[in-house]
Amino acid sequence: MKKSTLAIALGLILSAGAAQAADPSMSSIEARLAALEQRLQAAEQRANAAESRAQAAEKQAQQLAAAQQKTDTTTTQVEQRTAKLEQKASDEGGFEFHGYARSGLLMSDSASKTQGGPTVTPAGETGGHVGRLGNEPDTYVEMNLEHKQTLANGATTRFKVMLADGQRTYNDWTASSSDLNLRQAFTEIGHLPSFTGAFKDSTVWAGKRFDRDNFDIHWIDSDVVFLAGTGAGVYDMKWSDEARSNLSLYGRTFGDIENSENSAQNYILSLNNYYGPLQLMVSGMRAKDNDDRLDLEGNKVKSDAADNGVHALLGLHNDSFYGLREGSAKTALLYGHGLGAEVKAIGSDGALLSQADTWRLASYGITPLGGGWHIAPAVLAQSSKDRYVKGDSYQWATANVRLIQGLTENFEMQYEGTYQYMDLRPEGYNSRNNVSGSFYKLTVAPTLKASDVGEFLKRPEIRLFATWMDWDHRLDNYAGDDAFGSAGFKAGGEWNFGVQMETWF
Repeated sequence: MKKSTLAIALGLILSAGAAQAADPSMSSIEARLAALEQRLQAAEQRANAAESRAQAAEKQAQQLAAAQQKTDTTTTQVEQRTAKLEQKASDEGGFEFHGYARSGLLMSDSASKTQGGPTVTPAGETGGHVGRLGNEPDTYVEMNLEHKQTLANGATTRFKVMLADGQRTYNDWTASSSDLNLRQAFTEIGHLPSFTGAFKDSTVWAGKRFDRDNFDIHWIDSDVVFLAGTGAGVYDMKWSDEARSNLSLYGRTFGDIENSENSAQNYILSLNNYYGPLQLMVSGMRAKDNDDRLDLEGNKVKSDAADNGVHALLGLHNDSFYGLREGSAKTALLYGHGLGAEVKAIGSDGALLSQADTWRLASYGITPLGGGWHIAPAVLAQSSKDRYVKGDSYQWATANVRLIQGLTENFEMQYEGTYQYMDLRPEGYNSRNNVSGSFYKLTVAPTLKASDVGEFLKRPEIRLFATWMDWDHRLDNYAGDDAFGSAGFKAGGEWNFGVQMETWF
């Protein structure tokens, strides 16, 4: 309260009359009013101080908000620069190293040398593979070096070189028996900004390579289709969102390249078409003078060999287990005539007759069963007639199933069973005899993994295994230089034991 207010109050009191003016309590009233004024002044001072503090706090909050906004802006700028650097590093690519390897020890139940491999049966000569689990005595290594980059105009480049070696000796020094090969050396150029229409985002390549869209049944170590050689082509010509095509020209060599009289070039023109999950691949090939090749003694290597051929594949690539449940599946029907009658490794067999006809069916799937169990069944069957001599016939069918039982985060049990029936009638070609019969194989393999237990296509793995095999005794008579019927490896039941590692990355 101000002093003017007190003066008005005093005037009112004095106007009340002389009696009141003479009241002895007047002094106490004045004292109380003075005390009240002091309290009011103190309250006013506290209010002013509080207001000052509030203003200071508000100013400080504004300063903090401004600082926070500046910090957020700086953080965003740093994140943007980091993202740009990461994107630039990713886009510019660089060197990559990829590889595949398997190596294992295989022995009989008497701790002696034994036979093995996915092509161990007589049908293996014409592609009749059996289950590979607990059935591989070799060391095989692939090493891939790649360099990739994305240029400022959006174009991409890729160079790849692949070295591979396979050994059956268990020694550490194997130079004298090495099969070291340069299997791939090619370059790709893609996403060229001047390409439009169907060629927009396509990739052009040239060199020695395995075709990008080959696929296989891994657990029987058999390609469904394998197109490879030296040549050039275009991938991913897109006709619509669902339709695309690949066009390629590959060259392969028959015979002995060191002897010009015993060599011929096979040229394979292939068109591979996709529409959604469907695949239609057609190929034509020609090897001029293949039937005129001469050996070192001047004799014709094979005077009735084919010099042209055709090949076709109809495939279905499911993203489910045959449309029935979770998983994946692939199925293909293949046909070949003449030089195309080697339907798996297209254009690789120069001994085929011009009349040769081959049909092949391949199918496999992968699906989880629940409770830690997974299953991968596969079927591979082939019928080939007039293949190497008129009237011959090679027919076989393989059924294979692999089961995985996950037990812990790093341990699983693998089980594999194979049945194969073959009816082979080579009619004396290459000193082979007509035989027919069945082959059986069972394998149990405790397996150690770093992670991804239950996944069929994740590695590395280290396996112990025990394998039992048996076959009809007639198959021992197919040939004198094959596995069946060799010393210590005859019909009647064979046990093999061993350990193997397999990895890829």
